[in-house]
Amino acid sequence: MILYHGSFLPVDKPDLLHSRPNVDFGRGFYVTPIYEQAEKWCQRFIRRGKDGVISKYALDEEAFHRLNVLRFHAYSEEWLDFILTCRSGKDASAYDAVCGGVANDKVFNTIELYFEN
Repeated sequence: MILYHGSFLPVDKPDLLHSRPNVDFGRGFYVTPIYEQAEKWCQRFIRRGKDGVISKYALDEEAFHRLNVLRFHAYSEEWLDFILTCRSGKDASAYDAVCGGVANDKVFNTIELYFEN
């Protein structure tokens, strides 16, 4: 499987040292199988006057099956609960990978309203 990461510089070897806390699926290295989504991620760097660089990776899907993976096959209450837990900094899970849709602007607004009760 081919995966992409949008950034302001090439990332040859993904690491967690540079990852941010309190994001959708917690601290981690975010990739997508959708090239256009990686392009969108680059746009936030381009708007700040930086370069937009898409790094490409080949994932050995057989090795992936040996990992502790949480999969969200659709947007759901379980998915939203997990994102809220991660964004509030309370995630204590031990997954090697989390797969699922990220929260776009529309969903983000809903999450913000939820946090505000």
